[in-house]
Amino acid sequence: MGRVTDLASFAALLAPEGQTLLAALRDYDPARELAVASRLRRDHPAELVTAALGQARLRQRAVAKFGAEDAYRMYFTPNGVEQSTRASVGAYRAGRMKALGVGSVADLCSGIGGDAIALARAGISVLAVDRDPLTAEAARANAEALGLSGLIEVRCADVTEIDTSPYDAVFVDPARRGGRGRIFDPEAYSPPLSWAVEAARKAPHAALKVAPGIPHEAVPAGAGAEWISDGGDVKEAVLWFGAEPGARRATLLPSGATLAGRGLPDPAVRPVGRYLYEPDGAVIRAHLVAEVAEELDGGLVDGTIAYVTSDALVPTPYAASYEITDELPFNLKKLKALLREREVGTLTVKKRGSAVEPEEIRRKVKPKGPNAATVLLTRVAGAPTMLIGRPVRAGGER
Repeated sequence: MGRVTDLASFAALLAPEGQTLLAALRDYDPARELAVASRLRRDHPAELVTAALGQARLRQRAVAKFGAEDAYRMYFTPNGVEQSTRASVGAYRAGRMKALGVGSVADLCSGIGGDAIALARAGISVLAVDRDPLTAEAARANAEALGLSGLIEVRCADVTEIDTSPYDAVFVDPARRGGRGRIFDPEAYSPPLSWAVEAARKAPHAALKVAPGIPHEAVPAGAGAEWISDGGDVKEAVLWFGAEPGARRATLLPSGATLAGRGLPDPAVRPVGRYLYEPDGAVIRAHLVAEVAEELDGGLVDGTIAYVTSDALVPTPYAASYEITDELPFNLKKLKALLREREVGTLTVKKRGSAVEPEEIRRKVKPKGPNAATVLLTRVAGAPTMLIGRPVRAGGER
């Protein structure tokens, strides 16, 4: 589709007939799309039906990030769904900006407006800038649909030409995907990370969203770095300017628990104790395993593996805990015999520092029985090892 046709089709979706179609397609089954399209084209223009079906698919995909209430009122582009911030993460980040006293933000590379929405809902006025006309129109429509147009101004422009001096803060979310997929080199972002850093340093406060795999040595001098996970999945890293220079932090959502780095040395390696702790991915990315180990009075099972072991059960939001019942050298025959003896039919296999795939283990040991167990494939003091146990829930429940 050409750009003009895209814009024309999008405008048609905002008109009454387009709105009627979108409402009718809210719960449609994509597997029946051909039949649905044929039926709708009897009463509506074919191009409008195609546009409405495409938007309906995008809304269904967006529910995971924005929730059904917002997603089915919003408008998306394929890249917008893929690259937009999860609503819970955007709300957390907006809350941090509000706490810093920020009242206005220049949101550069705003996409379909996910972050602008979160900022506006925190009571912050936003200039949302994106150079793609269709994406900017989607952001404008989203602000209107969610009743936030009074706080969100959308501008279709090149972000490098925007004067950010009137704003309390700058937020930049550079595009990290290109025609060949995900981009790992920060200087290949659009705009490059170096440009975003310069823009950030001109503002009283700034936040730059970057990939969570950013090397620590690439964090600019004077910036604080925060790694954020949601439901155990690491979602992003944020470089903060104007607050906590040099700080390293891991934040876990939805709890909001935040662990700050204290510059601790690497934990000592010690024998496997009664409990094993698996730090959250944000903690690992932030290089804060030592802080967790200190909190747990524990050590590492191996100097290269982010598993912490301790003889004490200490509740922590920063790691999942397991009670270990067996420690065996890696041997599938022994594992199969042990699981058969204990009538284990529900087997969870986790790995860290092992080349063996969990599915391969399940296929070969063929678990059968009424009981459950967890096998952690790892290295202990350099040796391939199987740790068998059970998860410990919050409150000490097994």
